[in-house]
Amino acid sequence: MSLSHTAAEYMLSDALLPDPSSSRAKGLRLELPSDRLLKFVTVGLPLLLVSLAFAREFSAGSQISCFSPTNFTGKQSAYTDTACWDSLIHHGFDAEGRAITKSLWALKVFPYSLLVVAVLMYLPYLLWRYAAAPALHCDLLFIIDELDKSYNRSVRLVQHMKKIQQASAEPEQFWEEYERARRERYFEFPLLERYLTCKQHAHALVFIYILRNLLLLLFLAATCLYLVFLHLNIFFQDEFSCSIKTGLLQAEPHIPPLIPCKLVFFSVFQIISLSVGSVYVLLIPVVIYNALQLCQWDKGLLSVYEMLPAFDLLSRRMLTCPLNDLNVILLFLRANISELTSFSRLNAVSALREATANKEDIDTVIDFMTLLAGLETTKPKH
Repeated sequence: MSLSHTAAEYMLSDALLPDPSSSRAKGLRLELPSDRLLKFVTVGLPLLLVSLAFAREFSAGSQISCFSPTNFTGKQSAYTDTACWDSLIHHGFDAEGRAITKSLWALKVFPYSLLVVAVLMYLPYLLWRYAAAPALHCDLLFIIDELDKSYNRSVRLVQHMKKIQQASAEPEQFWEEYERARRERYFEFPLLERYLTCKQHAHALVFIYILRNLLLLLFLAATCLYLVFLHLNIFFQDEFSCSIKTGLLQAEPHIPPLIPCKLVFFSVFQIISLSVGSVYVLLIPVVIYNALQLCQWDKGLLSVYEMLPAFDLLSRRMLTCPLNDLNVILLFLRANISELTSFSRLNAVSALREATANKEDIDTVIDFMTLLAGLETTKPKH
């Protein structure tokens, strides 16, 4: 008997979790994987394509080619290209023969507009980082630490129960006292449970998270509409008629009224706009999915901790409307599951609990560890 008791003591001592290291606070992820992917794509894609466009501009030289008259010198042709690129105004005629003008300046500012798009896509991330991440970091650090401590307290309680049972002369009296203590909730540690209950009535994190996704959705839709506008109005016109008869050249008779020009970079801008627009359209359902995650509870994580005698947030039906800070915290706890050491051990216990034939004999991790400690021979069957 002493050998089995010694083995049980060693087993329970090994079940205790080590003290958390200081690296836990630095290793917490304050962004969901899907949000991090959205940030990299929405911000990085326009920056990448703009850098490619600028690299082509610097390597190819002039972005416009005008067909100057044959009597123009080289300097006059260069001046024509520069003047038409600076103006970017198309001169034409409507169906009734009236002269009309159309500005193509959106083509010139298109690379810079993509820079503005990248900055706008970064704003929701800045909002989350400075308005919600500090409070979320404190919440996660406290909750993860308390969950691991609750597990350790349960293990220590098993160790104490084992010693009491060994010293007890009447096993039946011991188990009656144990059942009474459970009914009167002597085993509970209410700090974490009450803290999570308070988070059910807070809505700061969920408001900022929904606002972040709404802003991102708004910027994605606005960018797609902007690109559609460019394609319908400008991106099908790579050739235009330019007029350089302005200023000192207005009275020159040898200068034709209109000079045909062609945009060299036109196909590049079309590919860039189509790439950005198609990717952003595909990202809109991802943003909507991220926001809809808050419409249901992630009960898988909390249900594992239901085995602890100090934690019954689900069994007491305290989970109400999911649009609160607690649901946001649960999502980020799931993303930081590697920092929650006790979850993997309790998850293994839960799997063994499901595989146990007499499930009525195992209600909590206390019962399971009691069975492992060799006390099952004295526990009465229900």
